[in-house]
Amino acid sequence: MTLTDASASSSAPVQRKLSTAKAMVEAIAQEMERDEDVFVLGEDVGAYGGIFSSTTGLLEKFGPRRVMDTPISETAFIGAAIGTAVEGMRPVVELMFVDFFGVCMDQIYNHMAKIHFESGGNVTVPMVLTAAVGGGYSDGAQHSQCLWGTFAHLPGMKVVAPSNPADAKGLMTAAIRDDNPVVYLFHKGVMGLPWMAKNRRSIGPVPEGDHVVPIGKANVVRPGSDVTIVTLSLSVHHALDVAEELAPQGVDCEVVDLRSVVPLDTDTVLESVGRTGRLLVVDEDYLSFGLSGEVIARVAERDPGLLRAPAARVAVPDVPIPYARPLEYAVLPTPDRIRRAVLGLVSA
Repeated sequence: MTLTDASASSSAPVQRKLSTAKAMVEAIAQEMERDEDVFVLGEDVGAYGGIFSSTTGLLEKFGPRRVMDTPISETAFIGAAIGTAVEGMRPVVELMFVDFFGVCMDQIYNHMAKIHFESGGNVTVPMVLTAAVGGGYSDGAQHSQCLWGTFAHLPGMKVVAPSNPADAKGLMTAAIRDDNPVVYLFHKGVMGLPWMAKNRRSIGPVPEGDHVVPIGKANVVRPGSDVTIVTLSLSVHHALDVAEELAPQGVDCEVVDLRSVVPLDTDTVLESVGRTGRLLVVDEDYLSFGLSGEVIARVAERDPGLLRAPAARVAVPDVPIPYARPLEYAVLPTPDRIRRAVLGLVSA
C-alpha cells in the first residue's frame, strides 16, 4: 500500500489533528455509539481514563454499565470479556501492560484464541484485547516489553500495532468490527502524552467519521531506492528520522510500516525489497524466534534473488529490558543502531 491508502476511507482533505491516544478513544466511542454491544472493561479504564489515556472520557459519555472498572484480576476480567464475546457482544478489554499476559495466558490462548476452532467454526469471539507495550521510560523488565511476536506465534488471534493517530483510529475500528479476537498493542511512545518523551509524529491528521484501516495491509510510509526498512509501532518513527538524516548523504531509505503482525503483509515487503534490493528489519521485540526472523524468512522463501546483500535486523537482544536508562537504550532499537545497520547494508 501507499501512504495515501491509510486515509482512503475519507475523500475530503484531513485538517484536524489528534494524538494517538485521542484517536483511539474516538474510534471506540464511535463504535459504542454505532453498536450497543460494544463495551469497555479493565483496570482504571473508567474514571482514570486508562493510565495511557486510552479510554479518557468514555465513562462520562457512556456510563458505568458500558465502561467498567474491574478488580485487579486479569484472569477474571479477560475471562468475562471472552464470555460476553461468545454470547454476541463486542468487548474491548484492556490489559494494562502487555507484560502481564502471563497472569491470564490460559484465558487468552486456551480460550480466546481457540474457541472458534474448537467449536468447529460455530462460535465466534469478536473481542479486542488492548495493551500498552514498549520501553524507553525506565519502567523495568516487567513493564517494558513489546511481545507481539509471542501473540503472533500462537494461532487464532489477529495482532495489530499502530504507529500513528490515523492508523490508531482505523485499526481500532477494524478490530472492533472483526469477528475474530484481535490483540491491539499500542506503544507508550506514540500515544502523544504530555508527560512522556515528545514524539513529533504522535499528533497528526485523523479522518473524521467512519475510518477503517484494513487489518493485514502494510503501508509504505516513505518511498526509497537503496534499502527497505521494515518495522512497526514506535520504530517507524525512528526509521523515518534515520531516513531523513541519511537522505542528504545520498542514502535513500524506503520505510514500510507493517501495522499488522497477523496477518502479515508479505506481498508489500517483497515489492519493496524488489525495488531496493536490501532489507533491514527493525523490531522492538526480542531478536530470537520473533518477527524480525519471520520477515527475513518469508523473503528468503518466496524470492531470495531479490536481495543484493544479506538481510540485516535490529532488535532487542535476548535479555530482560534493563531499568537503568543507559542500559535500556543500549538494547532498544534506537536511531543510532538503525543508522549503523543501514550504512552497513548499503556499503556491502
